Amino acid sequence: MAWERKVSRTLQLRNEQAIGQLAKILHLISDNGGNIGDIRMITETSQHVVRDITIYADTVEQFEIILEKLEELEGTVITEVRDEVLQLHLKGKIAVRSRYPIDSMTTLRRVYTPGVAEVCMLIAKDPSLARLYTCTSHMIAIVTDGTAVLGLGDIGPLAGMPVMEGKAMLMESLVGLSGFPILLNTKDPDRIVDTIAAIAPTFAAIQLEDISAPRCFEIEERLKKILDIPVMHDDQHGTAVVTTAALLVATRRSGVSLSDLKIGQIGLGAAGLATTRMLMGITSQPVWGADLNPDAIARFKSYGGNPSTLTEIMANCDVVISTTGVQGLIRPEMVRKGQIILALSNPKPEIEPEVAMANGAIFAADGKSVNNVLGFPGIFRGAVDSNASTITNEMLIAAAYTIAELTKPGELVPNALDKKVHLAVAKAVALKAFEQGVARADYVAYIEE
Repeated sequence: MAWERKVSRTLQLRNEQAIGQLAKILHLISDNGGNIGDIRMITETSQHVVRDITIYADTVEQFEIILEKLEELEGTVITEVRDEVLQLHLKGKIAVRSRYPIDSMTTLRRVYTPGVAEVCMLIAKDPSLARLYTCTSHMIAIVTDGTAVLGLGDIGPLAGMPVMEGKAMLMESLVGLSGFPILLNTKDPDRIVDTIAAIAPTFAAIQLEDISAPRCFEIEERLKKILDIPVMHDDQHGTAVVTTAALLVATRRSGVSLSDLKIGQIGLGAAGLATTRMLMGITSQPVWGADLNPDAIARFKSYGGNPSTLTEIMANCDVVISTTGVQGLIRPEMVRKGQIILALSNPKPEIEPEVAMANGAIFAADGKSVNNVLGFPGIFRGAVDSNASTITNEMLIAAAYTIAELTKPGELVPNALDKKVHLAVAKAVALKAFEQGVARADYVAYIEE
């Protein structure tokens, strides 16, 4: 399918006004392994037609072959090749904007000097008023050191910025929070913790992103102990929440209990370990886990997991979750009939969902559909709205069950762009915060909202 292809380009083609010319173009693209997206007519005369055609391919090399074949096609001229992804990222995807127009001297004096001095003095006397009179009430720090970006690995903080911008866009568009990317040019856990602690007064919560294991575990735990605002490593807990929700949906449709199934986790890094811990907490059963890193296995075992291997998990487990970053790790012949397989590595999964289904899986999905975008916006909105001092495991489980409950028949997870789902997650998280006594907002006011 087009959205599963790795390379996307838009070609502007001028071809002769002749019957069948467009069909020749489309057949040529298809015959050389490309998929066709949007087709848009730009101009048309009695002699020529100019169109934009979006083409998807698995690799850059495959796209270049398609390009060569089109250049050889009589009656067709390529006038432009555009990378729409790069176009969308020009000058970044986010910006800081004023909430009010400064259109008069009166307004200027209210938002800046001398009027702002009154607000400053109020906050100096009562720091809690900053939540009412400044942007700190809705500002989320999205912090990375760039050591575990998507499935790309340690590419550095600057190369991770497009991902951080994307997270900020999702925060704002889905739940109305203002995410602000913070790039840290250090891998030292001490410096990372000290830096985040120093800038924390600016924000209502801290979202840790793309920090490699095992450092991410230490950094998150230390920050949670010293800060009185929510701190969450999204790669761990956002992934765990959405994965758990998908499994709740799949098992409900299968008519079985999650507790009665053998669950296997391949890859015990940040996402894998957090997912196993959540599932073991819900099912009270050990999860089978495999990883090539002995330290990861030891950490997993200390939480009650059952160390295993890839082969053993594929042969024995009813549910297989994979977060290794290794494309094609799960071979088609490994799949057993009736298995649930979630191959969640991005941008390429350990096995394509359609391949897993063709080889007997009853449910299969990848990280494009079972994605933490369904979790982190609502989780942070609920934690911030309730002014929670922390995000507890129970708040995360409440998010997972809410996502599962709102999944429509025939789907494994809800539509990630459905704002009602994110706001429902936010409410469930906030109410759990009140229930556990970690909320500091007004409960009655929150319920009325």
